[in-house]
Amino acid sequence: MSEPAAVQREPSGEVLLELTDVVKHFPIRSGSLLRRDAGSVKAVDGVSLTVRSGETLGLVGETGCGKSTLARCITRLYDLTAGKVVFEGQDITKLSARAMRPVRSKVQMIFQDPYGSLNPRRRVGSIIGDPFAIHRIASGDDRKRRVQELMEMVGLNPEHYNRFPAEFSGGQRQRIGVARALALRPKLIVCDEPVSALDVSIQAQVINLLADLQSELGLTYIFIAHDLSVVRHVSDRVAVMYLGKVVELSPSERLYHHPRHPYTNALLSAVPVPDPDLSDSRERLILAGDVPSPTNPPTGCRFHPRCPKARPNCVEDDPSLTARLDDEPSHQTACHYPVVDGEDLTAARPQLPSSQRAEDLVATRSTEGSETS
Repeated sequence: MSEPAAVQREPSGEVLLELTDVVKHFPIRSGSLLRRDAGSVKAVDGVSLTVRSGETLGLVGETGCGKSTLARCITRLYDLTAGKVVFEGQDITKLSARAMRPVRSKVQMIFQDPYGSLNPRRRVGSIIGDPFAIHRIASGDDRKRRVQELMEMVGLNPEHYNRFPAEFSGGQRQRIGVARALALRPKLIVCDEPVSALDVSIQAQVINLLADLQSELGLTYIFIAHDLSVVRHVSDRVAVMYLGKVVELSPSERLYHHPRHPYTNALLSAVPVPDPDLSDSRERLILAGDVPSPTNPPTGCRFHPRCPKARPNCVEDDPSLTARLDDEPSHQTACHYPVVDGEDLTAARPQLPSSQRAEDLVATRSTEGSETS
């Protein structure tokens, strides 16, 4: 895959989107006839973020950390359990479907699956033209003209207006999704892992298309992904999520050069290195054990059961997201014992009482390709 262009832009400064203590829990119903509540899945549990006009905020983390749920809370596809979402100074948290309609023209979403997000029984022209019909902006020949302009903008042949999604490749289907999101000229686009389902050979093409559209149309992106190498190229800032919470928030390049949270260090150590010699020689931070269940998350810092630097107070005290060490206010970390530049986490051992210590607390020293304990 050719390397996508890495463009660092300066946001214009105006706050476009503000999330305050956003919480989304999904209730679990028992299988009995009474259908009693049996707890809840704490998918997003107190996320506060600010997105400025013209920037790209990357959102990364393991599968199941709450990235996609947060995206659907932002776009109000999910109602919030608690917290607040403010877009352009307007609180949209509890707006009705009718009141949300004008907002939806400004906030759009590109979905992860280019196959499942398009109706296979409808023609591409109708799919892309849906926003014009729903908002009663254009009809007839005018709608067709606008749809074909959008297809050309995203690199599709306008003459394929009447084809079905099955007649397009995966990359072309994702371009159809991009065209649909652009139809109403939104200000904010939430990209939910837009390239993860695509072949590696065409991922860079879609990423570069999104970058070009941002420069041309002045778009603001929230870019969700689990591939940190992709996020580095497209994002101005990066928020790292773990088990429903943001554990580190930083300007992109600073995060990659000065990661503070042990979890961020573990994620970065897993990024593939194209140089075989460097890949064989580098040491990776291997976190044993699985992510705890979101139905019953750990007390205190949620990462402490897997953290190589865990201390007794990590079990009880949930650290706040704030600047640590001598970092700028723009670089915030939720960790009592942030990682110092040059610190070797593979040699660290958690210092918890024996009653709290478990096998999955130990991060072992390993080189890529070697056996792990």
